[in-house]
Amino acid sequence: MTDIKTTPEPKKTVKAAPAAEKVTAEAPKFEFPKFELPKFEMPKFDFAAMPSAEVPAAFRDMAEKSVAQAKASYEKMKTAAEEATDLLEDTYETARAGLLEVNVKTLDAIKSNTDATFGFAKDLLAVKTLAEAVELQTAFVRKHFEAVTAQAKDLQASIQKVATETAEPVKEAVNKTLKDLKVA
Repeated sequence: MTDIKTTPEPKKTVKAAPAAEKVTAEAPKFEFPKFELPKFEMPKFDFAAMPSAEVPAAFRDMAEKSVAQAKASYEKMKTAAEEATDLLEDTYETARAGLLEVNVKTLDAIKSNTDATFGFAKDLLAVKTLAEAVELQTAFVRKHFEAVTAQAKDLQASIQKVATETAEPVKEAVNKTLKDLKVA
């Protein structure tokens, strides 16, 4: 084997370009003018040192009348609000009591009708012939129709009574208000 010697290749160097001259740009120097800012301070006021000022009599009378009118208006509004509150309380109480009465009558009617229907069913089971069943059915229907009609009339009268009693205080209050407005 033969030894082959290689010669190294010469290194190539790259020359850098000449450095560019640095360009510096300076902003023109400008200074803001110096201003003195005004001082905003609240003036000190001595109320004790203030001379006593007399309020003109006409202005005082007008102010006193305005205060008196405001008090009178307040009293009227307070009275009206109290009356309205009492009216609402009375109306709600009347309606509550009346509707309680109507509900009790309705439950009594339902109980009565249910008892009558069970009684009819019991009697119907004891019937021996078809003729007896038809006769019993006819009598029950007639009797039940009369009972339901009477119950409906009673409930209608109760509901009408509740409506009248509930509306009466409102009607009186409206009439009183209209009468007061006519006087004023």
